[in-house]
Amino acid sequence: MENTIIAVDLAKSVFEIAVSDEPGRVSEQHRIARPRLFRFFVKRPKATVLLEACSSAHYWGRKIQAFGHEVVLLPPHLVKPYRRGNKHDRADTKALLEAHRNEEIQPVPIKSLVQHTLAALHRIRSGWLSTRTARINAVRGVLREIGFFIPKGADHVVPEISRLVEDEESELPETFRPFLLEACSEIRQLETRMKSVEHQLKALAQQLPEVQRLLTIPGTGLLTATAIVGFIGDLGRFRSGRRFSSYLGLVPKEHSSGDIRRLGRITKQGDTYIRALLVHGARSVLWAAKSNKTPDRLRTWALKLEQSRGHNKAAVALANKLARIAWALSVHQTEFQSVPLAA
Repeated sequence: MENTIIAVDLAKSVFEIAVSDEPGRVSEQHRIARPRLFRFFVKRPKATVLLEACSSAHYWGRKIQAFGHEVVLLPPHLVKPYRRGNKHDRADTKALLEAHRNEEIQPVPIKSLVQHTLAALHRIRSGWLSTRTARINAVRGVLREIGFFIPKGADHVVPEISRLVEDEESELPETFRPFLLEACSEIRQLETRMKSVEHQLKALAQQLPEVQRLLTIPGTGLLTATAIVGFIGDLGRFRSGRRFSSYLGLVPKEHSSGDIRRLGRITKQGDTYIRALLVHGARSVLWAAKSNKTPDRLRTWALKLEQSRGHNKAAVALANKLARIAWALSVHQTEFQSVPLAA
């Protein structure tokens, strides 16, 4: 029974289970409700349990691991090609069993509760940030239609609207003024909520040595460091820094054949949120390096690349390098040390 593999197709209330004692053959098929799932695994001998890395998969993985089973999470987009015929729960479990036999498919690590907390805080903050941006754009667009133009930048919106509402001589319609004030109040509330999330992230970051190491990297702030730990976790699962940057989509897309090698734009695969944070951090490093009188080797390299290839390409290249530095610090358990240009 040590070679037994159990594939579980997760759902909200009813789970499909396929048990395989030998490759390519399903010996048992079960369909059970969510409350009975734990009882099923408590009674089973130790086995390898396959799950798709989808919603609630990490929770079930942690719980099933506690019963002594080995849990393997497989990426859903790599499992899908192994499904034959129409889409249904039994076909999904058989696809899991077939995908597990492919050694090239790397499993997804099971996240800890701390990682889930960090990731959840980032998602909540991102949702509030999107809502705030939508409100700001809506208010600016409405005011533009009636002849009031607010300068660019989110910091200008609330003060400018408050000034317009308080100005009794302005041509702003009276019936529209109270709704503008409510929109400003909503924007302020969203900003307050975002700051409270950032305070919580800062408190959690002080308890995590991995986050403190990442904070020593130039251009890597609280959001970037906690996002890497929360969404990715242990960077040591990547064989090299280039593998990690490739996972984030920061390496060139390749279309080669024979002796001809063609490299294009970055692939933009993987986590778009972390990639955006790294690129924004790289831009801040570039801007700060221009006013730094004693730049180090990293900043000097970035500035030279900016002069030859432009700001955007230099920012992406620097983001790639920052991702590799993050991998090296995580693997070697050390902090970033700036290398002077003279060295």
